[in-house]
Amino acid sequence: MTGAAPEALASGSPRASRFAWALPWVRPASTAPPTAPELPRVALSRTKRLVDAVFAVFALLLLSPLLLIVAAAVVLDGGWPPLFAQERIGLAGQRFRMWKFRTMVNGAEDMREGLVHLNEAPFPAFKVTNDPRVTRLGRLLRRSSLDELPQFWNVMRGEMSLVGPRPALPEEVRHYDSFALRRLAARPGITGIWQIENRNRSNGHFQEWVQKDVAYLEGWSLWLDVVLFAKTLAAIARMTGR
Repeated sequence: MTGAAPEALASGSPRASRFAWALPWVRPASTAPPTAPELPRVALSRTKRLVDAVFAVFALLLLSPLLLIVAAAVVLDGGWPPLFAQERIGLAGQRFRMWKFRTMVNGAEDMREGLVHLNEAPFPAFKVTNDPRVTRLGRLLRRSSLDELPQFWNVMRGEMSLVGPRPALPEEVRHYDSFALRRLAARPGITGIWQIENRNRSNGHFQEWVQKDVAYLEGWSLWLDVVLFAKTLAAIARMTGR
């Protein structure tokens, strides 16, 4: 996706309509909806997009043997399919399919309602530490973050970035207020500040999550991305994923 100038998101512009689908969900119909946020520098940087694309292409090529091995292991452990696609919300409210190696049993999405009472993540996110839907191999893939490797495909396509806010589910965005909607003002990332600092815990406050994401968007630099990605690799090496 090509970058749009910040002024293109001004009220009444064609670009502003990209947020229109989300705004009615976060305010009663009788009140004025919040203004769609402007795109920050991080969303407009061609250099960041170039780094993302080049890195993702090389990662997919270099890791292709590992990707095939993991895919085969998932099929042998839990049957077909090896990949799991889930609709997420990306830059400026665009919907896309995020890919991961399947770590849960088939039909896991249909079992989610029965586990809502076990949710440990800050609402409206959802996370269960000892999720009974996760397979034995799936736990290993999550601890090593190998389940995230297919997301380099999303990065190459321009739907995600290496670093940024984690992509939200549509049902989560329905609960966003105007401040939380600012998370949609950049491409979502494979990793980010919240994922690094809260890798070993699921609880916390959603407002804190949003504040960290917004702080990243406002203070973004390529050097910050390098630091966060390096910290992510160090965390992966410690096998601390959940």
